[in-house]
Amino acid sequence: MHPLLTPDGRDALVAAASVLDDGPLVAGQKLRAAGMDPDLAAAALTQVALRRQAVAKFGADAAVMYFTRTGLEQATRTAVAGRRAQRMADAGTARVVDLGCGIGADAIAMARAGLTVRAVERDETTAAFARANAEALGLSMTVHCGSVEDEDVSDVDTAFCDPARRQADRRVFDPAAFSPPWSFVVGLPDRVARTVLKLAPGLDHALIPEAAEAEWVSMDGSMAELALWFGFPGQVPRRATVLRGGSENFLTGTGSSGATVTGVARYVYDPDPAVVRSHLVAEFAATVDGGLADEHLAYVFADEPRPNPYARCFEVLEELPFARKQLRAALRERGVGKLEIRKRGLAVEPDELRRDLRLSGDGSATLVLLRVGQTPRALLCRPVG
Repeated sequence: MHPLLTPDGRDALVAAASVLDDGPLVAGQKLRAAGMDPDLAAAALTQVALRRQAVAKFGADAAVMYFTRTGLEQATRTAVAGRRAQRMADAGTARVVDLGCGIGADAIAMARAGLTVRAVERDETTAAFARANAEALGLSMTVHCGSVEDEDVSDVDTAFCDPARRQADRRVFDPAAFSPPWSFVVGLPDRVARTVLKLAPGLDHALIPEAAEAEWVSMDGSMAELALWFGFPGQVPRRATVLRGGSENFLTGTGSSGATVTGVARYVYDPDPAVVRSHLVAEFAATVDGGLADEHLAYVFADEPRPNPYARCFEVLEELPFARKQLRAALRERGVGKLEIRKRGLAVEPDELRRDLRLSGDGSATLVLLRVGQTPRALLCRPVG
């Protein structure tokens, strides 16, 4: 049993939480001075620090959960895992196997949705933590340590897999190097008709099987995941799901449509990353009667603002010179001291540009930088809504 899962380990976690704010060096000295084993003290301090980081993903649950650093980095946020699990339940899923459960975030969400969950994890410590997390949250699910590739899936109606995409401290981008590898992951639907795969949002569209619905999910403006759904009712080729402020909205389409190029107009929309990653910019443009200034860039321009959950809208006030010296002078003349910079299609680092502009004044604005053809453009804007 992992030392942190013993009674002494639980006491160590309480003690570590009381001294962590003193800094890791001083905190470690205090725990050792109180007679705690140095290795246990170090493990407890690391765990308490991970619990604090985990609040952003798990809320109040983080205070009683156990994490590995890699497990926390790849774990799904509670809201995202919960809505995915509910979609499984609504489709009639009853028994699910979680192949490569990590610290158990997705398995926990599925158990909370009323599913019977069996989870397997190849790393012994991570599996023990997943089991402890279910127990700490009062949930019933089976977790065991074993080979994902050798797991029997004949007794479930749904398979879920979130392949590990890290080796040591670095991310893995080659699907062939996932654990389990891509060949196993993409072959799961042949073994279990209903399969859900959680993947990195940047997966090459060419790798997505035709039989899958590809759903890109964002939360509060940040990309959360790509989920591939196989064998579920109501599937569409592409879906962009936007979670924001407790609400859920989605766009659907083929992902192959092209938006009309209309040029720069009075209002510019910057679509949510889920809309961009799913290649549903044309479908979004249709909702605001808009078009593109450049066929390769996802900025959508329209003649009027329309409230929507899929993009931020800005009113274009004027076009400024793109050259930095002239741009600096123009912003100073307008008293812009606080500047949000948004860009597409240009090799510009917003933070570096902001420093170089040496802003001063009480005004605030948004600068939208884009390339139209081969011409860079700088649009001074203000947010709408």
